[in-house]
Amino acid sequence: MSTTADDTAATNPATAGATGTASVARTVTDALQPRNVLLAGMLGIGLAAAGGHWTGLLWGFLGALCAGLIPAGYIEWERGRGTWGDRHVVDRTKRAPIFFVILGSIGAGSVVMVLGNAPTGILVAMLALWVMTVGLLAVNTVWKISVDSAVASAAISLLAVVHSPWWTAAYALTAAVCWSRVALGYHTVAQTLAGAGLGAATTVAYVFA
Repeated sequence: MSTTADDTAATNPATAGATGTASVARTVTDALQPRNVLLAGMLGIGLAAAGGHWTGLLWGFLGALCAGLIPAGYIEWERGRGTWGDRHVVDRTKRAPIFFVILGSIGAGSVVMVLGNAPTGILVAMLALWVMTVGLLAVNTVWKISVDSAVASAAISLLAVVHSPWWTAAYALTAAVCWSRVALGYHTVAQTLAGAGLGAATTVAYVFA
């Protein structure tokens, strides 16, 4: 009688536990991937920056489009061409083009915001994310810092500044992202913590706003 992988996992608690952990980690990392986090986060930042006026949502969506959705679309396009196996681009040496697309996209979005007299708060967030991306690019040349952790940390930190310090409680989500990246073997603990630290540093931009 042949034994399937599921049968083996069912009779081996250690294997079953590892499979279950990986499944949860995969769900977390997919649900809280940068494009999703930025979509939710930038909408919230835009709304707060506009004093609760609905136009803030439009500016927030523009921010999410440029910082998260367009780069994600670029990654999917390259995947379709066979350049990368999945969105994680596990080979650090192949990540530079992604960072340059992000920088260009955020830069273009920031110009539109300036020309359109967007609320200062959302523009500052965009510039903070641009600087963060420069930092990620620089570190990535020598070390595989976690982008997912950086984005998750930045979004929550920025929301805490423009909305309420109570948003820091949502750092549990950043912790979940860090855990998932380590559990899936994409990063070390140090790489996720470094990413989270760089993301949190985006709030320094508001000191000069």
